[in-house]
Amino acid sequence: MTAVLVTGGASGIGRATAVRAAGGGADVAVGTFTGDPYDAAAVVAEIEAAGGSAFAVDADVRSTPGMATAVAATVERFGGLDAVVANAGILKLAPLTVLTDEDWHRIVDVDLTGVMRTVRAAAPVLPAGGAVVVTSSIAGAAIGWRGHTPYAASKAGLLGFVRSAALELGPLGIRINAVLPGVIASPQSLDPVNSGGPEGLARSAPTIPLGRVGQPADVADVIWFLLSPAARYVTGQHLTIDGGLTAVWPT
Repeated sequence: MTAVLVTGGASGIGRATAVRAAGGGADVAVGTFTGDPYDAAAVVAEIEAAGGSAFAVDADVRSTPGMATAVAATVERFGGLDAVVANAGILKLAPLTVLTDEDWHRIVDVDLTGVMRTVRAAAPVLPAGGAVVVTSSIAGAAIGWRGHTPYAASKAGLLGFVRSAALELGPLGIRINAVLPGVIASPQSLDPVNSGGPEGLARSAPTIPLGRVGQPADVADVIWFLLSPAARYVTGQHLTIDGGLTAVWPT
C-alpha cells in the first residue's frame, strides 16, 4: 500500500488511523476542512517526526468539487491513491420532538452523504487491490441512541451503502468495508454537551465486558487490517469494535 486518504483525520479515530497507516509504511493525506477545530498539521508533524510521510489536505465531505480536489491533490502528491478511510462525521444532541430540518440535513449531509461523496470521488482512481473503510457506529447500526436520530440513521444507512458499493466496486478489484466503533474515548464522545462526556464514558466502562472504553488506536488497528492484503477476501462487511458491549444481555 502506497497512499491513503483519511477524512476527518485531524482528531480521534481519524488521527489514530493516519498515524497507524504511516507506521505501516503508507503515505498519508490527512483530511481536514476550513473551520476544523483540530490541527491536521499537528498530525502531519507527528507522522513526520516518526519518519513517515504525510500532508494535510482540504477534504470537506460536504462538497462534491471539494472531494474531487482532495483526491486529485493526493494523487498529485503521492503519485496515486491506494486506500481511503471515510471517517469524517459530526453529531449534535437534538431530541426528535425538537429536531429541526436544518439539523437533520446538516448531520446526514456529513455522516452519510459525505461518505458517498468521498467514495465516489476516489473510486475512479483506486487501483485493483484498492480498499475503502467507512466509519459507521454501533449507534444506529446495532443499537439506538436517544437524542441522536439523524446520526443513528446516517450510521445505519452506511451499512446499506457499503454492501451495495461492494457489488459495484468488487468487479474493479476494490474492496469496501465498515467498522462499527462502540464507546471510544475520542473528542466526539468526550463532548459533554452533545455526547457522554468524561462522566458518561466513566459510567459506560463497567457495562463493557472488556471493562474499559475503547481508545482510537483500538479502532485504527482494525481499519489498518481491513485496508491491508490480510483482508484481501473481505468486502461488503461490517466489523464491530466495542469491547463486547453489544453482546450484553439487558438486565
